[in-house]
Amino acid sequence: MTQMLGTFGYYPIRYYFDPTLIFAVLGLILSLIASAGVRSTFAKYSRVRSASGLTGAQAAERILHQSGIYDVRIEHIRGNLNDHYDPRSKVLRLSDSTFFSDSVAAVGVAAHECGHALQHQKKYAPLVLRSTLVPAANIGSSLAWPIFLLGLIFSMRPLLTAGIILFGLAVLFQLVTLPVEFNASSRAVKILSNTGMMRDTEVNGVKKVLKAAAMTYVASLAASVLQLIRLLLLAGGRNRD
Repeated sequence: MTQMLGTFGYYPIRYYFDPTLIFAVLGLILSLIASAGVRSTFAKYSRVRSASGLTGAQAAERILHQSGIYDVRIEHIRGNLNDHYDPRSKVLRLSDSTFFSDSVAAVGVAAHECGHALQHQKKYAPLVLRSTLVPAANIGSSLAWPIFLLGLIFSMRPLLTAGIILFGLAVLFQLVTLPVEFNASSRAVKILSNTGMMRDTEVNGVKKVLKAAAMTYVASLAASVLQLIRLLLLAGGRNRD
């Protein structure tokens, strides 16, 4: 905190610097690096055509049926890299860059989403836990900062604590997400290798794409942990004040 004298109205003007902002900046940098990495890697292997000639949608259908899953719909959604599996409605949604493409990257991403469907079929514990945490995580991510800021403004410790707890729920959700994503990628690689849908060199490309994608979740968690540390420091500083 620094103080400088200004000439406006002959009153001193205070300028405040929040040192905890460094945590937010570091988190942003990590997220940007991870995002750039997955875009670059996906773009590289999007230019490599899969020897099987299967599109992402066709590969997903084959993987699901070979796994005995026939009650999961495969839908096309607009956009890129927003592929996901919805366990509530049992729908596997593939984006433009995956659904129609027969690239190594597209088949790899489609196989990864099938990995989530397999987790759902097998009642994979971390996936079940993550689904249970969704409502709490949504509330935490939307209300944590408003409640915490009100606590700072009015110096109300209960609001500060509530904000930290709510944000902690969002961090917990991201933590549980990591094993879910890594496991889905592991299942995808195993399926593509064991079924012969891809050659070894192609599987290596898939591994790189999925690893880059997984790093975005790691970076997101790291950024959230840094934000949580920031909240704790801000709350601690207010207590000292």
